[in-house]
Amino acid sequence: MLARVSSGALRGIDAILVAVEVDVSSGLPHTTTVGLPDGAVREASDRIRAALRNAGLEYPTKRVTVNLAPAGVRKEGAAFDLPIALGILAADGKTSLPALDGWCVLGELGLDGRVHAVRGALSIAMAARRAALKGLVVPAANAPEAALAGGPPVIGVETIAEAVAHVRGEATRSPTTVDGEALLAAAPLAAGDLADVRGQAHARRALEVAAAGGHNVLLIGPPGSGKTMLARRLPSILPPLALDEAIEVTMIHSVAGLLDGRPLVTSRPVRAPHCSISDAALLGGGNPIRPGEVTLAHRGVLFMDELPEFRRNALEPLRQPLEERRITVARGSGAIHYPSAFQLVAAMNPCVCGWLGDASDRCRCTPPMLDRYRARVSGPLLDRIDLHVEVPRVAVTTLAEETPGGESSATIRARVISARERQRARLTRLGVAVNAHVPGREVRRVCRIDARGRRLLEAASDRLGLSARGYTRILRVARTIADLAGEDEITTSHLAEAIQYRSLDRRAARSSYG
Repeated sequence: MLARVSSGALRGIDAILVAVEVDVSSGLPHTTTVGLPDGAVREASDRIRAALRNAGLEYPTKRVTVNLAPAGVRKEGAAFDLPIALGILAADGKTSLPALDGWCVLGELGLDGRVHAVRGALSIAMAARRAALKGLVVPAANAPEAALAGGPPVIGVETIAEAVAHVRGEATRSPTTVDGEALLAAAPLAAGDLADVRGQAHARRALEVAAAGGHNVLLIGPPGSGKTMLARRLPSILPPLALDEAIEVTMIHSVAGLLDGRPLVTSRPVRAPHCSISDAALLGGGNPIRPGEVTLAHRGVLFMDELPEFRRNALEPLRQPLEERRITVARGSGAIHYPSAFQLVAAMNPCVCGWLGDASDRCRCTPPMLDRYRARVSGPLLDRIDLHVEVPRVAVTTLAEETPGGESSATIRARVISARERQRARLTRLGVAVNAHVPGREVRRVCRIDARGRRLLEAASDRLGLSARGYTRILRVARTIADLAGEDEITTSHLAEAIQYRSLDRRAARSSYG
């Protein structure tokens, strides 16, 4: 007999439905799996045989042929265990299972018949919703996650016996439901508070501008000046995730196997890779291809401390996600597109020893040493970072003060949310939500300046040698500063503040002028 049931295969963070076809016919006992299965799928027959026996069910002593269609798509992982097992029981006819058409099933089987969690349940549930299937049978651990798709009823099962009993109608289980909005409302705020930071008023203001407009930031200062402390507090002033953003982030973390039992990722992700990270781990890759840190930081913050210490072959490809908010990972098996709309916060020392420009006058770096150090981060990459912020060493008297260092994150976050609402009202028709993502062709219209502003920006451009990209980024930052001030027009004061956030351009200009 022939039986069919649907399952899913991951492709990036999306999924495609896979038709699991099982034929049981007379012949010597043997199981063949076709349709480009990987090693884990080919081993499924051994797990299924033991799981069925320990669950009180029978594996047929006949010839079993399993086809996973479409045959040209590679099938990976153990999520096909449960659909293949149900297909075998239905095709054998001894268990009297009804037709499985219209069901989407996934789950890894243990030898004792238990159904273990799998990666990508939310993505597969989304695919099932698009195909208008009648229901999903998933591991109980994945049921809340899959229910977020809002598609067919999701049935969570602990064992294969429970799955069989539900499909046969003997012990039907209630569908799993999840209230995503309630989960977001109950989410805790990001750890840390900007009030903990003593001094650094300039850097605090830069972080507020960055959070309001979604701009990338580079913090430059000597060791111990507070760069890492500032960077780790940026999430505390960012707006909370919307439900559609949270579901998108949850899909990514589910595909990567990083949900850790959570039905929904309720806070913006913060990733802080070490400078020794490989390019595949940072950008995505491997075999099979997995999302990298730039994708795991989607809708959140990617903090790269000691930026010049990262390998060049890992840094330079960051240009694509910084510009396009997605990354393409191409391998011999094909190309996969991953979303990468993260906010970059990088930190670096001003020189090799770290003390250039410090009042202690401890720096002994020679000009060639400075040139080699700064050349580790290319100009085109720096051009894509909107704010270059100097973070000087804080005086001991300031550190010893008992009063808070400044405004709390809650106060700043309220201004950031207000500025983002102004941007959303202006930019919705462009398909973007923040000023940092305004398309280049729309910058002059959205970030309109008067004659005085043009003269100021032209003079700064000539003095600093700004590229066209640097010019438009100053306009975007000035637009954000105006939004924080609640003003409709960009004034010269907004432009002047945006220009002074290009500290590396100013240093290069001073060097060129001798």
